[in-house]
Amino acid sequence: MKPINLLNAVNAVEKLYVYEKIGRLNGNVISVVNVENRTLDFHVHEQSDEMFFVIEGAFCLETDEGLIPVKAGEFIIVPKGTRHRPVVKELTKFMMIELDGTLNKENSGDLYED
Repeated sequence: MKPINLLNAVNAVEKLYVYEKIGRLNGNVISVVNVENRTLDFHVHEQSDEMFFVIEGAFCLETDEGLIPVKAGEFIIVPKGTRHRPVVKELTKFMMIELDGTLNKENSGDLYED
């Protein structure tokens, strides 16, 4: 058991779009990722909510209801079954929490590794 500094953890990820798993909590995976100029396809997680916490930067979460801006220091929880996609224009550093197995190459990009 040891403390983890989120900013240090995300800054240690050298490449964009690479999810670094930094912890596990009750069957959930906590990961950090750096993203820039990327819009993923719309997708749905049927079995799990998903949380995006913005460490630095900003992005919009797009749902069927429109775009929701999320800034540094804020988080947003996408309820399971909600059609969504992140729209990231500027370099943004995220912490994400979701049920283990929720993310995969189809909904997170080709660089995602289990």
